[in-house]
Amino acid sequence: MADTPLPRDVVDGAGVDPAVLALRPDYRALLVAVDGVVPGPGDAGSEALLREAEAAAGRLLAGTAVDRLPHVAAWREAYRAFGAKPQRTRNSLEALTRRAGTGLPRVNRLTDVYNAVSVLHQVPLGGEDLSGYRGSPRLLRAAGDEPFDTVAGGEVVVEHPDPGEVVWCDDAGVTCRRWNWRQGRRTQLTPGTTTALFILDALAPLTDGALTAAADDLVAHLRRFSPELQVATRLLDRP
Repeated sequence: MADTPLPRDVVDGAGVDPAVLALRPDYRALLVAVDGVVPGPGDAGSEALLREAEAAAGRLLAGTAVDRLPHVAAWREAYRAFGAKPQRTRNSLEALTRRAGTGLPRVNRLTDVYNAVSVLHQVPLGGEDLSGYRGSPRLLRAAGDEPFDTVAGGEVVVEHPDPGEVVWCDDAGVTCRRWNWRQGRRTQLTPGTTTALFILDALAPLTDGALTAAADDLVAHLRRFSPELQVATRLLDRP
């Protein structure tokens, strides 16, 4: 097993392929890599945050359909731009916001916090276990032969993205398909995760200030139960 990459090295080595920025020039990603997470089950703090997110989603959807929320609508357009059907493969923000009406999932403290922050700030937010990472993340348009380690029908399988699909990869293969649709098994967060990478994705009309506020909120909630947390961040946008 390779050594776990250091948070600072992970974010410093990250990149976005120009072909992705040609597709959406307004795209930005804010990377937050952390070490020193204290793992544990959901607690009173994470439960309160989930309830706050569910209430916020309820207010947003009181007079507006999910697909008409500004950032959700922008991501639907982005999916169509590389050939995905957003009605069938929903971006993570839309999927979570839709679930909030009947209750967000309760998984573990770490996952519950980042899901709640995603809904509260209306930004797609993915979490990866850095102990399963190989090198740094890169966002690119797939050739179609990259391996994606996942589960289908209860069995572990290796799939491949569609040619031209926007995917996050590390040195070992795809870590998340269709920009922010489905994360892979190899780098998924577990109840024992102590070091993680979070990727916050933004399109217009979401501002850099709103993106930073979401990341700051995430880190503040993580520090509540991980006071020795070490954090490295980096904004990826147009060079």
